[in-house]
Amino acid sequence: MKKEEVITIISDKLRLIRTEAGYTQDKMANVIGISKKTLVQIEKRRVDASWTAVIAVCALFRDSETLVSSLGGEPLEVIETLAREGVDFRKEKTLGGKVWWKEIKKSDEYVLQQNLFSKHYRILDRDHYRIYSSFNEEESENRFNEIQGEED
Repeated sequence: MKKEEVITIISDKLRLIRTEAGYTQDKMANVIGISKKTLVQIEKRRVDASWTAVIAVCALFRDSETLVSSLGGEPLEVIETLAREGVDFRKEKTLGGKVWWKEIKKSDEYVLQQNLFSKHYRILDRDHYRIYSSFNEEESENRFNEIQGEED
């Protein structure tokens, strides 16, 4: 998934996210830091949201069912992985990937998973902490093999 795809998805779903939250257009525009006129243009699909507005939506409405189902679980993980072009340090604890993830490789200590929606990869440790994220399959598999070697 690329930044432009996430922008399109969020732009397409912004009205649903807003109504799910019970917000008026005025309140939503104020919360995500855009003008009401811009919000109306986005909701009518005349323009796309800016990357900054998309980040704000993903951060402030990360529990939105519409947003979660559109990006496959954790909106902030998708945004952070795109913005940083990958993440390679221990982050937050996850639920282990029971819903939105398919297992690619597994060892006693780690699991490499791919998100069913965004298609990004992550490596979790045995306690389900995310230690790596990337949209690059080869880099993800190399990192998985590398940390496996560190453990042996």
